[in-house]
Amino acid sequence: MASPVTSRTAALSLQLAQAHRELRRRLADVRAALGRRPLPDDDLPTHCLAFCTALTDHHEGEDSGLFAALVRERPDLAPTVAKLVEDHGMIGGILARVRELAEQAAREAGHPEADLTAIGRELDGLAAIMDSHFGYEERAIGAALDAGAADAGDGAWREPVLRLRAPKTP
Repeated sequence: MASPVTSRTAALSLQLAQAHRELRRRLADVRAALGRRPLPDDDLPTHCLAFCTALTDHHEGEDSGLFAALVRERPDLAPTVAKLVEDHGMIGGILARVRELAEQAAREAGHPEADLTAIGRELDGLAAIMDSHFGYEERAIGAALDAGAADAGDGAWREPVLRLRAPKTP
């Protein structure tokens, strides 16, 4: 039987993969809605903004929680974590652009086609980057968690390491 620490870290690996699946699903929903004409929802920019917030919250939670705890317990993972945090910064830049475009579309009556096309292009690029990033993260971090990354004794992993907020609804 696995130790409680190993069981907990393996559960974190599953939770991480589930969070990634949910973020992929939410992005797919926003992208699908952008492709429909007429638009199925007058509040589409709000949905884009909600997705951007959810992904940002996820990455901030990883950076300050899970990743920080992993590096404390497994300094050998520092280069992997640094690469993931760098990705988070790049993804944050794309999210800022999506937010800007969504806010612009919300201000303009009728959601001009050009704004929606630009949002769609940004989201297409984001989807490709997210897929690569999530896959790498699940392989590298998930493998460390599955192997009981923090089997360092009774004091390890007592604090919450996945500090994720409930998704905000538009």
